[in-house]
Parts: sequence; structure tokens; C-alpha cells
Amino acid sequence: MAAPNSAADFPSAALPLLRNVQLRDNVRHATDVIQRKRSRVVGEMPDWEMLRDSAQRIREHTMEYLADYLEQFEQNCTAAGGQVHWARNAEEANRIVIKLAQNATASVIKIKSMTTEEIGLNRALEAAGIQPVETDLAELIVQQSHDRPSHIVVPALHINRHQVRDLFARTMNLTQLTDRAEDLTEAARAYLRQKFLQTPVAISGANFLVAETGGVCIVESEGNGRMCLTLPRTLIAIAGIDKVVPRFRDLEVMLQILPRSATGERMNPYNSIWTGVHPGDGPQEFHIVLLDNRRTEILRDADARETLHCIRCGACQNACPVYLQTGGHAYNSVYAGPIGAILTPQLALMREGQSLPYASSLCGACYEVCPVKINIPEVLIHLRGRIVQQQPQLQRTFGLEAIAMRFAQWLFLSEARLRLAQWIGRMAQKLFIGNSGWIEKLPGMLGGWTRTRDLRPMPPQSFRAWFEKRSESSTVRNQGKYE
Repeated sequence: MAAPNSAADFPSAALPLLRNVQLRDNVRHATDVIQRKRSRVVGEMPDWEMLRDSAQRIREHTMEYLADYLEQFEQNCTAAGGQVHWARNAEEANRIVIKLAQNATASVIKIKSMTTEEIGLNRALEAAGIQPVETDLAELIVQQSHDRPSHIVVPALHINRHQVRDLFARTMNLTQLTDRAEDLTEAARAYLRQKFLQTPVAISGANFLVAETGGVCIVESEGNGRMCLTLPRTLIAIAGIDKVVPRFRDLEVMLQILPRSATGERMNPYNSIWTGVHPGDGPQEFHIVLLDNRRTEILRDADARETLHCIRCGACQNACPVYLQTGGHAYNSVYAGPIGAILTPQLALMREGQSLPYASSLCGACYEVCPVKINIPEVLIHLRGRIVQQQPQLQRTFGLEAIAMRFAQWLFLSEARLRLAQWIGRMAQKLFIGNSGWIEKLPGMLGGWTRTRDLRPMPPQSFRAWFEKRSESSTVRNQGKYE
């Protein structure tokens, strides 16, 4: 998984994206549509907050007894005819999948899966001579454009339909293709149809693993997943160990909150649950790879453990003002937005992605929309503390910041000192006000603020001074009236 490795990475990656007007328009339009749909279907649920509470309790309980439920899942899945494989990291997971697929086919069809993106499975398959074919429309767009996903649920969210039309016309040799959504979808369907019918191996992720039954649940909106889950002879699923839920009835909660939060739908059009293999029905060989990839390390951190509660709905991304301005590529990670800001550095054991916990205004919008109530702002603060402890240069920086805060406290405790500071500020700012009338560049450490934004100058007078002057004028007028 690609991730930033220095504190400057997110700001550096975000700057050119902030200047890409088309990308920002695409991201803003797509997230606005999803947000409106989500608000409508969530508003229909008088028990929405109770569902969030239930989902939170389910996830907390699962993480507390995760080892027990994983063993239960393995036992029940094996009893139903599935084969369970354990992978400590991305390399082991890729090696298992390649070994399973190599003797059966020269290509595989894939259902959209962020976990396979996390481990770089497509690159590993290609290196082994196996061609992966993405069957989700958005993933197909990303694959054919040699791009990276920018959203957990809608990987091609940053690309509009006109750009998709140009891409399909070029890669599928469809010169007469229009940019109507129906025509683009039909082009993808025609392209994928023979892939579905001829490819003997499919690879999927998993939305949920049910410990009680050994079953695997996948929800999707296009039907490509259903094709992959039924037509091939061999099915290989890859799932993080955090995807398990204890009981089948827990899906009653999860399948209400997930679609509403992810796509603004009351229910996903396709909900597939399968357990093991069944003679004459669907794949006759089923494997599931349970991936750790440093999730157990996250589990050990009591203050950050709730990161693993995530059900990958992407609601936090749609609500985040930072993501709205930059899109997903600025995070330089499979997982973008607020959840990526806490998940990516932890998956890298805090050795990479150290700029991401600072890619947040801590406004709390992510927590308000999270269906399992992950307190992302609190985890962000916790991770910032860990980063400062690890880096002496940051300790010096924050030491200077602490001195500045103490100076500000001393300043604000005295009206006379504050008035003097305001007067000095108004005089000094004249050196930095540009032609636009705004402060465009500040010196030294203060330049970090104006590097990516302009600063409004201090007004000619403070509110207190304006109010005092107004009160004096009013008193004079009233005195003249009665004399």
C-alpha cells in the first residue's frame, strides 16, 4: 500500500489538486449528490440513532473477542466446504492468491475490493502473468485509465462522464460512443460479458464475515458481483480480520446502515451471502484469505482500536471539508479522507503517512455521519500525539507553539496589552498585504498558513473600539437633545 512517508507529503500532494478546478468540481458534484440522497433516506428512519448505537456495540463487542470469532468463522466455513487461509501481511496474501489461481487460468475477474487494493493484488497478479479484470464499473474506469481510486465506495468519483466517454472510446475502440450514462454502462456490459462467461476464477472482497455460520456477505449495486459469485468454478475471497460479525442476525443492523451511509440507498440492489460450496450450485471451490496486515497492532492500541470498527461506507469522506477540496489522491493511499487519515499511518506502524492525521480541521463532521460512531477526531488527536513523541523536530516545533500560546494568554489577560498588539499588527501587516488586498505571504513559521491560503488583514478598528466610538456618539447626541 502506497502511503506518505514525511510530514510534508499531504500538503505537497494537495497543492496541485487544489488548483485542478475540474477535479474539484467533479468531487464536489459527486459528494453533494451522495450527501443529499443519504440525508433523505436517513431522515426516513426514526430509529437511526438507535441503529448507530447498536452497530457501535456490535463492533466494540466483536473487537473485544475478535480471536474467538475468527476461530469460530474458520471452523464453520471449513465445515461448509470452504478453505480458510491466514495471511500475516500483503506479501503472504498475494502469494496465496497467485498459487490458487496460477494453475487454473491466465486471467481472473474481480469484484471491487479495497482490501485487494491495500495489498496491491493487481500488480502482483500481473507480475505472475495473470491478468486481473475489474468488473465494477468505477474500478474498470480506474483500471483502464491507469489511475488510482479516490474514494472507498466510488473509486472513479473524480472523473466525470465526459472523461469516461473519451476513455472508453479510446480503450474499447467505440468511436460513436456518447456520454449518456446508459450508453457508457452498455459499453462496459458488452466488454465484460465474455469475461464473465469464460473466466474460471473470480476474486472478491467481503463486506462481512459471519462467525456463527461461516458465511460471507457482499453487497453491491451493479450485478457484476453476483456474476462473479455464481459463474466461475473457483472463488477466492480476501477479507481483513476486522470484517467479522458474531451472528447472522447482526446483518439486520449492518445491512440497514451500510447502504444508507454509502450510496444513499435503502437497500443495495444485490445482497449476496454464501457459505462454503454446494454441489451443482455456484463455485465448486471456495477459498477465503483472512488478512491481518498489522490490524492486530491497531487492536492493541486501546485509544485507536475503534479504527477497526469501520465498515467502509465512505460517509466520512463525503462529509469532510478537507476531502471535498482535495479529493482522494492527495492522501497517497488506498484509504482516503478521514478514515484514511487514521487507518493509513496505523497500517504502516506510524512509520509512514505521518502527515495524514494533520489533514483535518477536527470539525467532527466525520463522527456525525459515521454509522458505527467512530470518533475519528479523537483518534486523530491521539495519533498526532504519537507522531510528536516519535519525532524530536516536531517536539521542538510544538514547544515553540506552546510558548506562543502562553504569550497569547499573557496578551489576552490585559486590555492595554491587547490594544497595543492590535496597533502593532495593523502597522506591521502593511508590509505583507498584496494587490488583492489580502495577506498572501507571511515570513518564517507563519508562512505555513499562507502557503496554501490567503489571510484577511486586520480591520482598521476592533469591534470594541467601534462600539466605544458608537456609544460616545450616541451619548453626545442624547445630551444635545435634552439641553
